[in-house]
Amino acid sequence: MKNSLSEIKYDSSQTITRRIKIMRRLSISPLIGLLCFLLFSPGASAIPAFARQYSLSCNTCHAAFPRLNSFGLNFVANNYRLDGWKDNTLQTGDDMLALPKIVPLALRAQAYVQTHQANDMNPVTGAVNNKASWDIQSPYLIKLLSSAPLSDHITYYFYGILAEQGVNGNAFVEDAWISHDDLFGSGVGMQLGQFQVSDLMYARETRLTTQDFLVYRMAGITYERGVTFSRDIGPANLTLGVSNGNGIDTSYPAGSAGYNRPETLFDNNNSKSVFGRIGADIGPVRTGLFGLTGKQPSGGAVASYGTTLTGTRETNKQVAGLDVSGNNGQLFWFGQMLWNRWDNFLDDSPNVNRSWNGGFVGADYVYSDRWTYSLLYNRASAKDLRYTGTIYEGIELNTLSTTASYYFMRNAKGVIEANFDIQPINHEANFVGHKTKEGYLLMGFDVAF
Repeated sequence: MKNSLSEIKYDSSQTITRRIKIMRRLSISPLIGLLCFLLFSPGASAIPAFARQYSLSCNTCHAAFPRLNSFGLNFVANNYRLDGWKDNTLQTGDDMLALPKIVPLALRAQAYVQTHQANDMNPVTGAVNNKASWDIQSPYLIKLLSSAPLSDHITYYFYGILAEQGVNGNAFVEDAWISHDDLFGSGVGMQLGQFQVSDLMYARETRLTTQDFLVYRMAGITYERGVTFSRDIGPANLTLGVSNGNGIDTSYPAGSAGYNRPETLFDNNNSKSVFGRIGADIGPVRTGLFGLTGKQPSGGAVASYGTTLTGTRETNKQVAGLDVSGNNGQLFWFGQMLWNRWDNFLDDSPNVNRSWNGGFVGADYVYSDRWTYSLLYNRASAKDLRYTGTIYEGIELNTLSTTASYYFMRNAKGVIEANFDIQPINHEANFVGHKTKEGYLLMGFDVAF
């Protein structure tokens, strides 16, 4: 892999920029022209800090940003570096110091106009609290990103959110980790920090649809604080990890009667989540098996009118997953299935184990340098959580999203996305479950710089 990275680095710029180019072209359609007239704003999920460091085009790593191509996947597997990375550091005369010549920073921003069906419905009374059928969502997202190698084996990566989904004034960090790709010369790679457990299967940050891989959120396998260890074993790759299991939203004081102690806990219980994935390439198909066991708070007592409170018990959960994907350089396809078991989960029936499952399938078609088209189908079945009178009936999900992206530049695109909610409305007397359609039409911009 390192040899191929070097060859790409020193290949001609003409070859690099034509790596995934398709010769068919379309002119800007009147619809995109209308989009330009209606909107102007930024957004994207690539990280141009790498392009600046190595003086390469974004399409060296991205088939269509933020979708990674094969070279981009190799770049990530090589601990986010090319072999000549030291050429981009300050020449201080100190072999024990490798500082980037400039602080590697990138910005990402998104802005949309959206028309949608969803309402904010009170699960106790059924009253609609907030409703906007036509919504200007700008800025939708603003991110600050940074990453660089610091030694032959150590790399750091982080991004901070400056604004997200209309919440301003609450800056916070999501991904933030340090990785070592060869612990003690063992060939074992380690990553320590905040990351998404689901990244072992598919990185949500590199999807081309605004619509999410929803089953990852519902299963609670997104952002965690933890550590992973990975190693190639023949043709397969094995990753094992441990995380706190309580997300990254808060920390907890540590101390008893002591005064003004600085100690802080990032976890609030003695349990940890243990997870892993084993994956391999079988011909042109990438596939993997995922498993997690851990704990989560119970679903609390069912209050009046069917609302569900968070319980105080710690209950066991298990997740098993199968992921498959493949591409021919132009068509990228992928699929995920998750099986979930929540033991003794609901407080009103603490001796009953509950199971549910869900997943998604999708495809991205890079039609040309300018146009990319995407499909994403999300499906989930609440199974044992149906008819419980709790908000967990809302796991039931059936949506299809279609997206067209027009690339004004490698790092600036216009997006049009339609989401179709196929799930029937829940007509039970309570106000939980699927009580409002969630379809939408979204138009906007997505850029990185």
